[in-house]
Amino acid sequence: MLDSSTQFFIGLMSGTSMDGIDGVLAAFSGNEGEQISTISTSYLPFPDALREDLMALQAPGENEIHREALAANQLARRYAECVRILLAESALDATRIKAIGVHGQTVRHRPELGYTRQTNNPALLAELTGIDVIADFRSRDIAAGGQGAPLVPAFHQAVFGMPNEIRAVVNIGGMSNISVLNQGHSILGFDTGPGNVLMDAWIREHQGKAYDANGSWASAGMIDPALLRELMAEPFLALPPPKSTGRDLFDRAWLEARLQAHPGLRPQDVQATLAAFTAQTLAEAIAAHAAGARNVYVCGGGAYNAHLMQLLQQALGEQGHPGLLHSTDILGISPNHVEALAFAWLAYRHAHGKAGNLASVTGAAGPRILGACYPA
Repeated sequence: MLDSSTQFFIGLMSGTSMDGIDGVLAAFSGNEGEQISTISTSYLPFPDALREDLMALQAPGENEIHREALAANQLARRYAECVRILLAESALDATRIKAIGVHGQTVRHRPELGYTRQTNNPALLAELTGIDVIADFRSRDIAAGGQGAPLVPAFHQAVFGMPNEIRAVVNIGGMSNISVLNQGHSILGFDTGPGNVLMDAWIREHQGKAYDANGSWASAGMIDPALLRELMAEPFLALPPPKSTGRDLFDRAWLEARLQAHPGLRPQDVQATLAAFTAQTLAEAIAAHAAGARNVYVCGGGAYNAHLMQLLQQALGEQGHPGLLHSTDILGISPNHVEALAFAWLAYRHAHGKAGNLASVTGAAGPRILGACYPA
C-alpha cells in the first residue's frame, strides 16, 4: 500500500544478451524502502543497427572511442523511450520520479585490471527525461578492490531472503550468476559462467534467430560428452568466489578455439552441448555453495527456456543436490523484471546514502554507496 513515505524509482537494464531494455517503475515505502511495489513494466527491443554497433564494441576496433560515444547516445535515447512508456503506463508525471537507476551496456569488464566500462550517456538521459539519473554502479566497488559484479545478490537478499531458510537465486541472462541467501550469515554470490550468451550466438549464426525459443533446437540435438568436458575445463570455472566474468572471456572466439578439436559436429549437437554446459556449471556451483538450499529460484531469460530448466534440474540431481527449481514468479517478481527492479533498488540506496554492494559477494574492502548521480 502506498503512503506518504512512498518514493518512485525507475530501473533500466540492458544485459549481456543485448536484445533490448527491461524497464520497471517501482514504489518504495517504509523506513528502509523495504516495501517494494511494481507499478509498471516495459520491454523495448534494440533496433538491429544499435545491437550491431554494441556487439562490435565488444572487441577492440578502429576508432572505437568515437563509435562508443555514438552508440551511447543512441542507447540513452532508447532508455528515454523506455522511461516514456513506463510513465505513460503508470499515469505518473516525471516530477514524481525520484531517480532512474540504469546499468548501461557492458563493453569491457576487467576488474583484475581495475576497470569496467558500461556504455551509456546518463547526462543525455537526464536531459531527455527531466529525471535524476544514477549510473556507473560497478566502478566504486572495483575501486574498493571488488569485482564490481554481481551486484544483484544484495537485492535478492532484500526481496527474496527468508529467515531460517537457505535459498539459492539463479539469474540466467547472457551470463549466469548465483546468490546464496542465508540470513544471519554472509551472503554469497558470483558469476558461474555463460548463461545464454554462447547459445544465442550459435543459433544466430546457424539459424538467424536471436535465441533458441524454449530450447527447442538444443533439445533436437545430442550432447557431445567430449566437447562438454573441454568446455568444463575452462580455468575460470574452478576459481573460488568472489569472481565475475563476461564477453571478455566467453565469446564466439572462445567457443571456436574449443570446437577446433571436434570437427564434424552437427550444429544442433553443439547447441545441445552448450545448453548442457550452462546447466552443468550452475548445478556444480549450487551443489558446492548452496548445499542446504531446498529451493532454487530462477530469473532472467533462461527461466523461460523449458529445456534448459529440465537440464538444470537433472544436473542438480546428478550432483546429489535436493533443490527444486522454481521461477521467481512464485515469489512475486517476474523473472524478466528482477534485474531492472534491482537497479531501481540500487538507485534508491544511492539516493538515501546507503551501501549497495556486499563485500562478501564482490570482495570489496567494505560496503560502498554505488553509482554517480546526474541531476536533471
